[in-house]
Amino acid sequence: MKASELRAKDVAELEKEISELLKAHFGLRMQKATQQLSNHTALGKTRRDIARAKTVLAQKKKEAAQ
Repeated sequence: MKASELRAKDVAELEKEISELLKAHFGLRMQKATQQLSNHTALGKTRRDIARAKTVLAQKKKEAAQ
């Protein structure tokens, strides 16, 4: 997901997106642990998406506080 797409969302939508990404990342980790994961790059991609969403959320909260 691109940062521009995330910036178009409001705070509630970003928090929902982060929770969905965390659930997806947990599922991928469990697949890796049980050796069912075929696409190992998906782990890194979801981790980066989570970080990107958290960064945009922090920026929006900082803007709202000012």
